[in-house]
Amino acid sequence: MNKTIIVWFKDDLRILDHPALYHAAMDGKVIPLYIHNETEDTNSEWYRLQAITAFQQQLQDKGATLVIKQGNPVQIIQEVVQAFNADAVYYHYQYGPESRKQDEQLMDCLSVPVRRFHGNVLTEPGTILNKQQKPYKVFTSFWKSLRSLPIAKPYPVPHKVDWYNGKASTVPHTKNSQLNMYWQAGEQQALYKWRRFLHDQIDDYQEYRDFPGVDATSRLSHHLSHGEISPKLIWHEAKDALEITSIENRLQHTMEESTETFLKQLVWREFAYHQLTFFPHIIDQPLQTKFQAFQWQKPDPMLLESWKKGLTGYPLVDAGMRQLLETGYMHNRVRMVTGSFLVKHLLIHWLEGQAWFSRLLVDHDLANNTMGWQWVAGTGFDSSPFFRIFNPVKQAEKFDPDGTYIQKWLPELRDLPIEHLHFPQKAPEEVLQDAGITLGKDYPHPIIEHQYARERALETFQQLKKEERNH
Repeated sequence: MNKTIIVWFKDDLRILDHPALYHAAMDGKVIPLYIHNETEDTNSEWYRLQAITAFQQQLQDKGATLVIKQGNPVQIIQEVVQAFNADAVYYHYQYGPESRKQDEQLMDCLSVPVRRFHGNVLTEPGTILNKQQKPYKVFTSFWKSLRSLPIAKPYPVPHKVDWYNGKASTVPHTKNSQLNMYWQAGEQQALYKWRRFLHDQIDDYQEYRDFPGVDATSRLSHHLSHGEISPKLIWHEAKDALEITSIENRLQHTMEESTETFLKQLVWREFAYHQLTFFPHIIDQPLQTKFQAFQWQKPDPMLLESWKKGLTGYPLVDAGMRQLLETGYMHNRVRMVTGSFLVKHLLIHWLEGQAWFSRLLVDHDLANNTMGWQWVAGTGFDSSPFFRIFNPVKQAEKFDPDGTYIQKWLPELRDLPIEHLHFPQKAPEEVLQDAGITLGKDYPHPIIEHQYARERALETFQQLKKEERNH
């Protein structure tokens, strides 16, 4: 007799390469379940509701009904098991501390078997170790180790699924948002974007990925964070495309280098999940414990607000923060520059930045966001050292040389000649007048002077090193 299997969908809203769904379809009738348990008003949560709606429609097109419940997952799953007289529950692991605690509670109270799968990563977090059987602290070593491993092939869409088909559930209400202009949810959208990038753009990725004014990145991060596409599918389709290119294309070497650079970003995400698994405390504590004693400044509300709103007086920083406010997204190079400005120019604790990004990023991912902020603050493994302080003007000149990105997000500076666009405060008064700009009114003066901020940050870091030696 066939079993009745509940497949609990979480951050894995897809049917291609979904191990839990695949095995459930082999074992019996599938009850697809989604539990809405978010209470925070974040852009990531807004997108999640769009993704649930798209996924619900995708299942309806297959004659299936997504059961949507709202509340505590442990309690809800017990109720659904009882209501459907289910024989088992299948789902994918999540790796944050709260998810792991929830897993333990679920395993303790359920009277039916539970099968869990590592569905949203390339490898099982916690299994890639160095020769001392300890987690890697350097990304390059982690990358080399993972690259030598066989990565499991993605699961196909189950050939035939005995789906539950009942009364449709209502998707929780979503607020009206300007984000609708920028985002389309759904597995088919994710697959389309990935394959278009793979076939038309990946050759240019290595050369242009750091230039925010150029459309050179995959823009898949939100699809990955909400599970609308799997990293294993991306890994294997990229590898397969390389094999075809090696036969057909004389530009193979360029594509190989560019594809490897892209896959390193996928493995950087993997590195974040491994670190979160080994060191769950990193969501709010420095991975390098010496930084517990670092003398962060007490946040000045006006300085912090200027950073959040893109009013620092440094155009690249402000363009990035305005892009984030408007779209729920920021280019990765600019994430590094804006993050460095907060923690090193303003000496404001990285947790303030982490919290702001987690609220606004459509692609928010606990592991990635945590490791990104620990990286920029110099407090994590294989981080940018604290004494590496980005000069926001030079970064703008290097990575937005023609001002495309700045002009897009700072319309008040569009009439400024390019030679003054990256730091308007040095423009002659007549140039500012011709551009219709009054500093302090149309665009702010810098909230802090770069050289002063740099020297203060280095002095604070030296004080930390001195205290470390004394102990």
